[in-house]
Amino acid sequence: MVLSWTRGRVFRRSRKGKDLNSVGALDVEISTPTHFRCPITLDMMKDPVTLSTGITYDRDSIEKWFNNGNNTCPVTKRVLTTFDMIPNHALRKMIQDWCSEHRSFGIERIPTPRIPVTQYQVSDTCTRIMSCAQLGDVNKCLELVRKIKAWGKESERNKRCIMMTSAASIVLAKVFDLFSSSCGGSIEKSNVGTILEEILGVLIWMRPLSQQGKSILGSLSSMNCMVWFLNGKDLSSRQSAVLLLKEMNLEALEKTEGVIEGLVKMMKEPIGHAAAIKACLSIIFNMVSSSKNREVIAQRIVELGLVLILLEVVVDAERGVCEKALGVLDCICDCKQGKEMAKSNALTLPLVIKKLLRVSDLSSSFAVSIVWKLCAKTEERVLIEVLQVGLFQKLLVMLQVGCGDRTKEKATELLKLLNGYRCKAECVDSSSLNFKHLKK
Repeated sequence: MVLSWTRGRVFRRSRKGKDLNSVGALDVEISTPTHFRCPITLDMMKDPVTLSTGITYDRDSIEKWFNNGNNTCPVTKRVLTTFDMIPNHALRKMIQDWCSEHRSFGIERIPTPRIPVTQYQVSDTCTRIMSCAQLGDVNKCLELVRKIKAWGKESERNKRCIMMTSAASIVLAKVFDLFSSSCGGSIEKSNVGTILEEILGVLIWMRPLSQQGKSILGSLSSMNCMVWFLNGKDLSSRQSAVLLLKEMNLEALEKTEGVIEGLVKMMKEPIGHAAAIKACLSIIFNMVSSSKNREVIAQRIVELGLVLILLEVVVDAERGVCEKALGVLDCICDCKQGKEMAKSNALTLPLVIKKLLRVSDLSSSFAVSIVWKLCAKTEERVLIEVLQVGLFQKLLVMLQVGCGDRTKEKATELLKLLNGYRCKAECVDSSSLNFKHLKK
């Protein structure tokens, strides 16, 4: 009797204890040990490194601290004589073990970080790349270039390290020029196409290029090679080529055949990277505004159908792209053929006027210049149309708000020209115009 009562009491206590434990397990809040936290972010460290002061930080956090121009230890405030960061493997192993023990609470184990690349490794690899290129060993050279590319893809820190290695961009530019010269313009028939494509992909990390790098890549063989990729079928290589061509000097662009055709072809792509489209517009604007042969270049891009492409781009482009597109259109309107092509498109004036006062001061000045060029010595019908889309009111606002002297002169001339036709036009609100489906 006593035994059964004692046993029952023990069982009841056991069940009660289990119930309490199960309830407590639901309310348990796991707290990360203090010595596992980075002193800067207070987050659990993923790649702990120790400075010369003996304080351990997460690698990303302390690198950001140094990149912001600081030269002290955040905790001790001591000025550092060296920025060496020693990996704290013991602490990282403790953090990983702790994460594994608390996996049941949803804590994931931090991965073992890769050892970051050093500038010495990058410089040594670049030296080997140059040696292999001079010996004509394409396969070994390709292997080493891909090694640098893989380092850059591992982390942003590695990419910064590669970019900061001064020899890297110069060596890659020399190797690119060397192989592009060796193929004699027939890249598809040679075995250097892949190595050139890989170098192209790495060189775009190095922007802006040094003057020496621009000079090396500005050779005729290198420029022809980049234009070949620009006119190719691989979209990624074409985007890399146009981003690199943007770095080239105007003289090199003028001497190279097929640049304009390749840029316009790139603009026509239905799926184009925004940075690549902006680069295309920058190159074209540079050529039609500053080149000695700008009128010939403008006529050529008009023949290739760039006016309609520019109007499609302006419809829903972001600020930077819209400014460049209007700038190119303004330069095109300086030549007779370009002005006629822009005039013949019924959407040109309404679309340009709609962008007035809506994007930026620069785009508004380009828009006023375009309208001024298209409305000069034009028929009455066109003047009435621009009045109907609200040009007169927008020009008045521009003069009140303030603009550049040249833009102010053009706006004043347009107001004088349009004033005599105001009674003939029934003004409508330009905001009601919808160009959303222009591409369709």
